[in-house]
Amino acid sequence: METFELGARPLDLDDVVAVARGNVNIHLDGAALARLSDARAHVERLAGQDTPVYGVSTGFGALATRHIPVERRAQLQRSLVRSHAAGSGTEVEREVVRAMMLLRLKTLASGHTGVRPQVAQVLAGMLAAGITPVVPEYGSLGCSGDLAPLAAVALALMGEGEVRGPTGGQMQAADALAAAGLTPVELAEKEGLALINGTDGMLGMLSLALADLTLLLKVADIAAAMSVEGLLGTDRVFAADLQALRPHPGQAASASNLRRLLDGSGIMDSHRTPDCNRVQDAYSLRCAPQVAGAARDTVEHARLVASRELAAAIDNPVLTADGRVESNGNFHGAPVGYVLDFLAIPVADVASMSERRTDRFLDVHRNGGLPPFLADDPGVDSGHMIAQYTQAGIVSELKRLAAPASVDSIPSSAMQEDHVSMGWSAGRKLLRAVDGLTRVLAIEVVTAARAIDLRAPLTPSPATGAVRDLVREQVPGPGPDRHLAPDIEATVELVRSGTLLAAAETVTGPLD
Repeated sequence: METFELGARPLDLDDVVAVARGNVNIHLDGAALARLSDARAHVERLAGQDTPVYGVSTGFGALATRHIPVERRAQLQRSLVRSHAAGSGTEVEREVVRAMMLLRLKTLASGHTGVRPQVAQVLAGMLAAGITPVVPEYGSLGCSGDLAPLAAVALALMGEGEVRGPTGGQMQAADALAAAGLTPVELAEKEGLALINGTDGMLGMLSLALADLTLLLKVADIAAAMSVEGLLGTDRVFAADLQALRPHPGQAASASNLRRLLDGSGIMDSHRTPDCNRVQDAYSLRCAPQVAGAARDTVEHARLVASRELAAAIDNPVLTADGRVESNGNFHGAPVGYVLDFLAIPVADVASMSERRTDRFLDVHRNGGLPPFLADDPGVDSGHMIAQYTQAGIVSELKRLAAPASVDSIPSSAMQEDHVSMGWSAGRKLLRAVDGLTRVLAIEVVTAARAIDLRAPLTPSPATGAVRDLVREQVPGPGPDRHLAPDIEATVELVRSGTLLAAAETVTGPLD
């Protein structure tokens, strides 16, 4: 198992994805443990004073004016976690929970929260042991951070509630901790609040979505190249000098990919003749780099926001470098919520363009001489007719998911928390949208591969041919109708796993 040293260097987005999706041994280095000890000593000095300190010796939210006596402060922290672990609904994915745990651990290790070293060490131990708290989907308003989801994690840290063990089975948190040799945490002053007051769920989902979209936008170029080829489109519009007239970096990258993917295509060469009347293609072919490129630029903006959030230490109150304990509003999820919403727009649009290209393949009036619906015996066979229906259904949902969550706000906590971000909701719908885009692109690829085969004896480019050959390992070529759902699912997995991209890159080298 890989060992990940936390504290020696700043986390980056690749670290978050690696820990979320893998099994990694988390180790807190000496510098992190020293920061934790120093900060905790300061919190304990404040706890012994008569002056109330929010989160240390007071209630929370609208109850912050109540001073809590020393003998009831441990109960205060336990009660906070138990009452805030009030989520409901479908269980959140393992990778999202692990990302959330790592990001909260990162903030604890910064020394700005004032928890004891053992609290951070047990959280690190849970990650290393593959113990994943069961976190319900609903409960976060994205302000004060992802309270209910993080409280479900904190509850497991206390040895309460349910978790998934390293093999995925559901069990009691106390049993899972014992099996891993971990002692449940008895929370002290400030610690319950420090465990639940962050944007870690939102940021975790953003990190995962960025990793997936970086892959999927390259796959979108592969699918577009296969469709341009299979529909006898022109690649002249992707010329570098034409693209440079509009200098968006994402557009340039997408067009460069298309040129490399189509290089050496016998199908394209077959209609580079003086009598070719295809002077310009439909927008879904001609404007592919403009749309996929704009999506890339949106991803890069979101990546910048994510990197800034990753550098943050979010808690309320927070322990400052000069020893002050200050209330603040850094837990508000607006920066992350906005880009989670923003990304859902190009996800829907890239999918919409993909679906339009698939539809052209199936229309005998627009597909350049291919059979209706790419059917083997049209009328007896329906070909890929309903595969496009599936795309259309997904795209319709993606358009609904593109409606922003962050423009909504429902006041809470007796109007103390009177404006919230809904960033968690933005993250939940973005992950669903990313899954939808994966499926839409897979259907375009499997349809374009069939069309390319139907162009025989003309040959595809080496790059698109490599993708077609990979698909053929899972999905048979043209012939009578067959059960399409397993073929689609097999291609979805080729896309999601990166195997399909790797096949193209064996010819092109790394795509942009």
